[in-house]
Amino acid sequence: MAGAHEFFISPRVNGWVIVTGLALPSPDDDVDACFLFLTALSRKLGHVQFFHAEKFTNHHAWARVDDGCVTRAYAWAGATVWNQGAKTMPEIQLDLKCFAYGDNCVTNEIADMNFEKVAALAARWSLDPATVDEHLLNQASGTAGELSQLY
Repeated sequence: MAGAHEFFISPRVNGWVIVTGLALPSPDDDVDACFLFLTALSRKLGHVQFFHAEKFTNHHAWARVDDGCVTRAYAWAGATVWNQGAKTMPEIQLDLKCFAYGDNCVTNEIADMNFEKVAALAARWSLDPATVDEHLLNQASGTAGELSQLY
């Protein structure tokens, strides 16, 4: 959706705005940059949610940030790199495994199970972007741009 740009901001979809793009900070590249990006965006927008799932590595992450404060975040990138706040009811219901920093008991099978459930968590917290009817997006225009525009 972003084309040659670093990111794409969708029109409202069921009350939500989706921001996607390869240039958005990823917790498996730099968890601190991801944290700073999400908290800065949340200070401007209020409530922000973040979901990340990388199929090749099974790296996965999710976060909820309200008014610049992280209420829940978890990221796994070969090890737990971010675990903040209490698990939410949807995480518990989906039986997502969230390990403490330094836990060495994460198997590829567990990472794969978590990876597979990221979209379901997105759907329970708000909406799964993969289920958005493309027809809705075609009827309205979004915005593509460069990451420096968001700060």
